[in-house]
Amino acid sequence: MGVEPEQESRAMNGPGPQIRRLMPVPFFFLFLTLIFLPVHGAEPVIREDFASLDDWEPVTFPKIDKHTRYAIRKTGDGTILEARSSASASGIRHRQEFDVYSYPVVKWRWKVDNVYQKGDVERKSGDDYPLRVYIMFKYDPAAATLGEKLQYGIAKVVYGAYPPQSSLNYVWASKPHSESIYPSSYTDRARLIILRSGEEEKGTWVEEEVHIIEDYEKAFGGKPPATASLAIMNDSDDTGEAAVSFMDYIYVVGQEE
Repeated sequence: MGVEPEQESRAMNGPGPQIRRLMPVPFFFLFLTLIFLPVHGAEPVIREDFASLDDWEPVTFPKIDKHTRYAIRKTGDGTILEARSSASASGIRHRQEFDVYSYPVVKWRWKVDNVYQKGDVERKSGDDYPLRVYIMFKYDPAAATLGEKLQYGIAKVVYGAYPPQSSLNYVWASKPHSESIYPSSYTDRARLIILRSGEEEKGTWVEEEVHIIEDYEKAFGGKPPATASLAIMNDSDDTGEAAVSFMDYIYVVGQEE
């Protein structure tokens, strides 16, 4: 659709004289400030449609079989991520970090082909999920206590990098549970948030939208660190079972005003 020269001039030069005449000078400048404020949410800081895995890096765990596969699959509408695991665990992490206070909303579309018979959020032996989305909050040595510095320093030697300061795990659980938020069986720095459970929606694409800061406050009782990153995981090492799951897209966006 074309733009007439008069329209283009008005668009570039801001409100016309008729608006300025109607407004007192202080309100006119307030109006200008408001209409030209950046709109969070207009453009995602991370927009992943899984055309490739170029922006992702593998996350593996010592002494755990790594027979988990992440691959791009073509569909009639484009491409999707396929995640497969068989008595194994690994993940993929997006390389780009983001500020959760500027971009606190994460949206995605996922599907699982099956859930685990032995899966159980409340038991370490059942701590497997056909698909989960991690929000991993960056460890800041400058804000750490002496004990944390020692703990994280040892972890860096073992893993080659600092582990997250804390994390939220949005999971597709294998069965319904009485609560929606649970502590991790492996660390007190992680919380599991159940978004879907059981077989009722198995094989169906489901859209999700979460607010990171609100969920962190519910899960940990305080404000999250500012810097975070995304990860995706299909794991089955504890149950010894197998699963296939899919992700259509995942976006990190600002909160709508």
